[in-house]
Amino acid sequence: MSRILDNPLYYLENFQGVLHWISTRYGDLLSEEEQQFIGHFDTLPQASRALFVRLVMRKGCLFRASKLQYAEIGDPRAAALPLLDAGWVQQDPVITIDEVFELLLKTEVAQAFALGASLKAARKADQLAALREQYSEPRCFSAWHPASSDVLYRIDNQPLCDRLRLIYFGNYHQDWSEFVLADLGIYQYEKVEFSAQSRGFGTRQDIEHYEALHQCRERFNEAEAPQAILEQLTGLAASDAHNAWLAGRREKLQYQIAQHLEKSQDWLAAYRAYADCRYPGARGRAIRVLEKDEQPQLAYAQLQVAMQAPESEAERQLLLRMAPRLRRKLGHAREQKAASAAVERIDLQLPLPADAWYVEGVVQQHLAQDDAPVYYVENTLINSLFGLLCWPAIFKAIPGAFFHPFHRGPSDLHSADFSLRRASEFAACLAELDNGSYHASMRATYAAKAGITSPFVSWQVLDEDLLELALACMPAAHLKKSFERILADIRNNRNGFPDLIQFWPREKRYRMIEVKGPGDRLQDNQQRWIAYCAEHAMPVSVCYLQWSPAP
Repeated sequence: MSRILDNPLYYLENFQGVLHWISTRYGDLLSEEEQQFIGHFDTLPQASRALFVRLVMRKGCLFRASKLQYAEIGDPRAAALPLLDAGWVQQDPVITIDEVFELLLKTEVAQAFALGASLKAARKADQLAALREQYSEPRCFSAWHPASSDVLYRIDNQPLCDRLRLIYFGNYHQDWSEFVLADLGIYQYEKVEFSAQSRGFGTRQDIEHYEALHQCRERFNEAEAPQAILEQLTGLAASDAHNAWLAGRREKLQYQIAQHLEKSQDWLAAYRAYADCRYPGARGRAIRVLEKDEQPQLAYAQLQVAMQAPESEAERQLLLRMAPRLRRKLGHAREQKAASAAVERIDLQLPLPADAWYVEGVVQQHLAQDDAPVYYVENTLINSLFGLLCWPAIFKAIPGAFFHPFHRGPSDLHSADFSLRRASEFAACLAELDNGSYHASMRATYAAKAGITSPFVSWQVLDEDLLELALACMPAAHLKKSFERILADIRNNRNGFPDLIQFWPREKRYRMIEVKGPGDRLQDNQQRWIAYCAEHAMPVSVCYLQWSPAP
């Protein structure tokens, strides 16, 4: 694609590229309306096509001709004529007074409604409130403001364009700005091969299914009664069994609705929503809801079943936290708690800095030495090293992973079978930690992929110096254990890493340091990472910082 600064019609080229992509990859799924739109679009004059794309990319659906001044388009009224003939744009549409106030300047409002002196001086919102009841009937823009020589247009097929955008991106949260950001070089994306099977939607029903899910989410965001939405989600379950990606989106929405019901203390509805949901964490929350609902017998019975095969460390942690409470309520004997591996504790008392500060930075500065630098890395370093080594596996073009050229990562990244579907590729990457070739692989990936968007690599943090320190000081066995844990549960285990890392290059060793300021405590995911590191003899410390009393 042409760079924006070199080509004023970059947006038109991008839009036409999307239409071509959709026609080529999804032609068998398109409706007659969508096929006719794509076929007709190329027949329009260039200025008309450009104007239409400008309208599609802008916010809203109402546009004044006076606000559509683009040098590469010229007269917007002339460019709009073919769009009017095609029925894609309407001239002088009927609109409400609220829409009029959105379009007119305050001076134009005073002229259009012949406001008296007192109302003319009022805020625009107050003017609208005063006039709304008197002007309750919609009318054409020209009738609202007869003195204006301006023309108003309304784009009438925005829903169709949104649907084409959905088919292309596989979601509604990405929009046409992806092209702009890529053209400007702000984002760079990995180039992957697209097979015929690498489509987000395999059938027309998949597209309609996604739209139905989106409508359910919108209804939930607008605070509609959850039960009606859950009933529709149940009805949709039968139609996404063949598409794990769509099923995962439905399960996630159901989980979020269950969370809302739990917060509302609607225990029965929350339990049913969780119990009927396969989203990670739903089973544990269902048991927790039973506990909150004072049903310890049923909760403990389900907890015992879950403990036989916890779905993740996060669930196991939740179950272990509930078990003593439930046993106590049921009158069971107290179980002996298993001893955990010891974790080094650092207690610091330092003066409160006079300038701007954050606790991690204060500890970093205090611990750093000339021959033992300290870096604030939190969740970035080990994830980045994992991303460098496993780049070929992460970006492997398998069906359902990549639908278009603007993916920040695989679409199935958080699916339960993400690593399983790429088991041989990940095994090959991790094997390099055993044979010593991982140094060369990471350096090669760093050089070849620098700046390319990745769900794991933080390019703004990982410079060459930090990479070399990590490779020199962190044993391959420790990296392998960290990477294996990330792969076991990407959703939960990408977070919770200690804040700081300190290196001793001469001794080829390191330690990770979690920092807690006054009154702060370890979060659940931090506790799990620290316990894992201690269990596998990976050097980790928890630093508790207190401020020195004022002199």
